[in-house]
Amino acid sequence: MQTGRPSRRREREPAAAPQRIEAIGGRYAPLDAASVLSIEAAALDILAALGMSDASPHAVALVCAAGGTFTPQGRLCFPAQLVQRCLRELPSELLLCGREARHDLRLGASRVHVGSGGAAPMVVDLQTGAYRDSTLRDLYDAARIVDTLEHVHFFSRSLVARDMPDPLSLEINTVFACLAGTSKHVCVSASTPDHVRQIARMCYLVAGSEEAFRARPFLSLNINHAVPPLRLDPDACEVLIAAVQMGIPAMVNTFGQMAASSPVTIAGCVAQTIAETLAGMVLGWLVDPHARLVFGPRPMVTDLRTGAMSGGSGEQASLTAACVQMARHFNLPNSTIAGATDSKIADAQAGYEKALNVTLAAQAGCNFITQACGMQASLMAASLESYLIDNDMLGAILKSLAPVPVDASTLALESLRAVVQGEGHFLGQPDTLARMNSDFVYPHLADRRSPAQWEQAGAQDMRTVARQRTMDLLATYFPRHLDSETEAGLRAGWDIQLTPQEMHAL
Repeated sequence: MQTGRPSRRREREPAAAPQRIEAIGGRYAPLDAASVLSIEAAALDILAALGMSDASPHAVALVCAAGGTFTPQGRLCFPAQLVQRCLRELPSELLLCGREARHDLRLGASRVHVGSGGAAPMVVDLQTGAYRDSTLRDLYDAARIVDTLEHVHFFSRSLVARDMPDPLSLEINTVFACLAGTSKHVCVSASTPDHVRQIARMCYLVAGSEEAFRARPFLSLNINHAVPPLRLDPDACEVLIAAVQMGIPAMVNTFGQMAASSPVTIAGCVAQTIAETLAGMVLGWLVDPHARLVFGPRPMVTDLRTGAMSGGSGEQASLTAACVQMARHFNLPNSTIAGATDSKIADAQAGYEKALNVTLAAQAGCNFITQACGMQASLMAASLESYLIDNDMLGAILKSLAPVPVDASTLALESLRAVVQGEGHFLGQPDTLARMNSDFVYPHLADRRSPAQWEQAGAQDMRTVARQRTMDLLATYFPRHLDSETEAGLRAGWDIQLTPQEMHAL
C-alpha cells in the first residue's frame, strides 16, 4: 500500500469530459493486397494441416461435430470451410458498454479506442520511485485515475493484486476494485469456469439482472486460449466456453514471441498468430453463433541479444500493424497491444516507444488498443503518473486520426478575404475564437510556455509534475460507482478485501 497519503480526504468530481474524439484509422497498411491473401491462405493451411494440440475434450467435441478432425497424434484440425463459415457469420461490429452510455465503445470498421492493460506484477511506487509488488489498493488507484482521463476509453486490468491469498480471491477482488474505481468498460481475467460464473453473478448483481447485463455488458474477459506454437490451453478454452455461455464478451487473445514461439520473420509470425487466434474465434462461435468475440492477435518481438521481449521496437510496431490489417481484412472487431515500452520510467525512451507503437496500431485501424497507457519495463510494472502523461500522448494521437472536414466553412475563403483586406491576421476572427476549443486538443502536462516562464515556475520536468498531480488526484477523487445497496450485496456474497475506508473520503 502506498504511504504518505493525507489523513483527511475530500471527494472531488472529475471535470466535465469533452466530447470523445472521432478517431478513425485504417490509413496505414504495411501489407499489400497479395501479401494479405498469402497470409490468409497460410493461416487456413496451418489450421487444416497442422491444427492445434492440447485441446480440451469439450473443445474437441465442438469442433469435430462441426466438421473438424482429431488426429491420432492428438491434434485438433480446423478445415478451411469451417473457418470461412465462421468468418462469414461472426458479427462485424460489437458494442462494449460502460455503465454510463457516454463510455460505450462500438468496435468495428476502423474505429479506434485506447485503454489500459498489462496485468503487471509490480508498480512504480508514487512516493519513492522504486519498483515493488502491486496490491489491490494499487489496482483500485489505477482504476480511479483512468476514470478521470478523457483520452483513455476503457480500463483493462493493469496490475495484479499480489496481496490476495488465492486465485479466486484475486479474480473476485479484481472485479470489485475495477468496477468500484471506474464506470468505463472493464476487462479482467478468470482462471477457471467456476470463477467465470462467479464473476458473471457479480456483474448481474451490479447490472440489476442477468438480462440487463447481457443487453449492456460492461465487463469483458481477456482469455489467452493459445500457447504458441500451435497449442491450446485446455483450461483457458473452458474459460472461453463459460464466458460465452454466461454472456460475457471475450477478448480472444494470442500472445507469441517472434523468433521464440513463432518464426523469426514478420510474415511467418503473423500467419501463425492469425491461425491460433482464429482457432479461438471458431471455438467461441461454435458455443454460440451470437457470441461477443473480439479478435486479439498480440504477438510480441524478442530481442535476440537477450531473449527478452522488446515491446517498444520498430519491428513490434510493424508486426502489430500487420496483424491489425489482417483483422480488418476479416472484418472482425479486433484488439491488440501497443504501448509496451521497455523503459523503466516515464522518460524520453518511454515516450517515443509508446507513441510509435500506439500510432501505428491506431493508424492501421485497431478497434481496441490495450496497454496504451501507464505501463513500463516491458509490461512488468505500471506507473501511476504515467497514466496522466500518456493521456496527453493519446489525445494527440487520437486527434491525428480525426477526419479533416472540407467544406465552404472550413476552406474559409470569406475569412481569408477579410483578413488580407484588414488586420492581416486571423486571431481576431470570430471563427478562430469559435473553434478554439472545438477543433483543438490541449495537453494537460506538456509544457508550451516560453523557457523564461518555465524557469520562473520551477523548471520542473513532466514526470515531476505528473507525480504531484497524481498524488493530488488520489487524495481527492473517490468515485461512487457502486451504490450502497449494490456494494453491500457484493460484500455479502464474496470476500471483498478492499475496505470501505479505502474507497471513500473521510
